[in-house]
Amino acid sequence: MTVWAELVGQEPVVEILKSAVVGAGSQLRRDGGGSMTHAWLFTGPPGSGRSNAAGAFAAALQCPEGGCGECKSCITAHAGSHPDITLIRTEGLSIGTDTAREYVRKSSLHPSQGRWQVLIVEDADRLTEQAANALLKAIEEPPPRTVWMLCAPAVEDVAITIRSRSRAVLLRTPPAAAIARLLVERDQIPAELAAAAAAASQGHIGRARALAVNPEVRERRKTILNLPLSLRDVGDCLNAAAAINDAATARAADIADSANARELDDMRTAWGVEERGRRPAGYAGALSHLEKDQKRRRTRLMRDSIDGVLLDLLALYRDVLAVQQAPGAALINAGFVDGINEMARLGTAESTLHHIDAILECREAIAANAAPLLALERMMIGLLS
Repeated sequence: MTVWAELVGQEPVVEILKSAVVGAGSQLRRDGGGSMTHAWLFTGPPGSGRSNAAGAFAAALQCPEGGCGECKSCITAHAGSHPDITLIRTEGLSIGTDTAREYVRKSSLHPSQGRWQVLIVEDADRLTEQAANALLKAIEEPPPRTVWMLCAPAVEDVAITIRSRSRAVLLRTPPAAAIARLLVERDQIPAELAAAAAAASQGHIGRARALAVNPEVRERRKTILNLPLSLRDVGDCLNAAAAINDAATARAADIADSANARELDDMRTAWGVEERGRRPAGYAGALSHLEKDQKRRRTRLMRDSIDGVLLDLLALYRDVLAVQQAPGAALINAGFVDGINEMARLGTAESTLHHIDAILECREAIAANAAPLLALERMMIGLLS
């Protein structure tokens, strides 16, 4: 299986990248090849596979066969252990200047084993202005064998100085049928379950797989879809908001706590710090920096969890509106058709649009750093009216 196999529904993008790989080989042979450049910007909706496309492209650039999927370069690239492919991601809210400068220094190195030094910035939209400026020089004048690949939801999410110097590649939302086929072929998921998970994921391959392989994820989503029908008064709204907030906090803690403990142990080992005794000079500052990063990561994990709930609710009300305005239209949540029909009967198209607006306002408020619980409470009261 080649490195391109998991780029579901992205055939035009694959052709562009394959052509660039051929052009890259021409550059190495110094015989031309104009389809390759040293800075790429992968954009597309969440779940479309931006970082997967960048990773596949990076593997293909290192592979003597252009992405066979079976050689040592392809295997190590897929495993994340190729020495000349660096994935830059953040678990916090932003990528700061220090991080950017660290990888700018690395970008100047000659490839140690592969043909290119590849740096993939998974969340380029989270670069601070100062970090983007630090990156700009390296993207403007990269070493001959360095390739930068930046990933973001939209071109506009990246600083204009960077995007103007990068070749943009737009990924589309993968069709549900293509995602279902991938789940069946790659993960051996039963066809019916794969189709339902693919439809419910709204084109997000990672969410589709989670729904298909994890019964707890499916049960949690079922609970979310039942929320609107459980709202009777303001007390119900406040309880529902608290339940979402508490669940998001708990899920963030499950991931963050173990990572925090591991990072603290690694720092103590690196600094030679024992449980008791004096701390080396500079340790307190390093510890403070680590704790700030860990707090940002926890905040991001919590927000991402809440946003997943809001996306599920948006899909639900989309289905309700479809029943009200376009009977017979395909439903995202076909397995919840009885609840959708009940909601459609109890409301009107106008009220459904009002509820969709309430969810969108909640997303915007949380993105603007509003207190999640207050934003959720306001939204739930909006769903009641």
